Amino acid sequence: MYNFSAPSLFLSLTNVLVVFNPLLLSSKTVNVNYKITMKPDVFPRFEPVTATWQYVVADPETRDAVIIDSVLDFNPASNQISTETADRLLSLVSENNLTVTRILETHAHADHLTASTYLQQQLVNQGKPRPDIGIGARITQVQSTFAPRYGIEDSELSNVFDKLFQDNEEFTLGNLGAKVLHLPGHTPDHVGYLIGENVFTGDSIFNPDVGSARADFPGGSAVALYNSARTLLDFPGHYRLYVGHDYPPETRAENEAGEKYKPYTTVKEQREDNKHVNTGTIEEEFMKFRLERDSMLGEPRLLHQSLQWNIRAGRLPKATAAGDMFLHLPIKASKQLMSIMQGAKL
Repeated sequence: MYNFSAPSLFLSLTNVLVVFNPLLLSSKTVNVNYKITMKPDVFPRFEPVTATWQYVVADPETRDAVIIDSVLDFNPASNQISTETADRLLSLVSENNLTVTRILETHAHADHLTASTYLQQQLVNQGKPRPDIGIGARITQVQSTFAPRYGIEDSELSNVFDKLFQDNEEFTLGNLGAKVLHLPGHTPDHVGYLIGENVFTGDSIFNPDVGSARADFPGGSAVALYNSARTLLDFPGHYRLYVGHDYPPETRAENEAGEKYKPYTTVKEQREDNKHVNTGTIEEEFMKFRLERDSMLGEPRLLHQSLQWNIRAGRLPKATAAGDMFLHLPIKASKQLMSIMQGAKL
């Protein structure tokens, strides 16, 4: 089972981290009695390499906006980061005359790098107000778990997020009401954002024909993931659930543009059709399925790069004396080979 909260994963890697080449820089029931005055404008943008849905959500009157779960491009073959995807978000903001007031993360992603800090800096460079980068308060738990494993100093994590949201905390987006929902299971820090009659769910639920996300990360829990899905399914049936990723099966019909990816379905559709967790799914059934499924999954392609990057809120790693910046990758080898390599020299 792929559960690196257990000693086996990191012990099998002998807790040895090796650096690679420097980064090459280029350009149950939820109380919904909160402020709902109008529908927000939602601009979904799909990033196909990591299958990530990014969202720009705006008040149609004030044009204030938030960006949710942005992506920074990363090529693991060359260790190069680039900003084409993030720059398209900035263009969208500019073309629609929006003012970004917050840049939000649903959790510390393990499959893509966040563009939060880049977006924040570029908006400031454009003469716009500095938007806060926000995430659920339990990010500190995730930082405490992974910083020692990757050799990240406390100074690199201090105040990297401007806002740590508490459970059920409310905030405004222009004249719209918004609320933070704690949706653990995939990760312990996971939150969703309720804006109007829309929930931006991150990885707490996927489209009905995809089902649910894995729950075997440190602090993850299949039971908690089930309960988070039940929380979402308790919303009114017409509410929209915007997902964090999409992996459409071959059987999904294409839309008018010839694409299969879709950003949301309604609560009613999820209750009726989600193949992993719907109205009739009991906790024991889901837990058994999720644990068996997760035991067969490999690690995400950008696992180690993403975690180190994202617990820093997308800030660059501390440079060496020579000016280079590194991320770390664990060495993988059999116990026999490790024993030989770590043996006394002849």
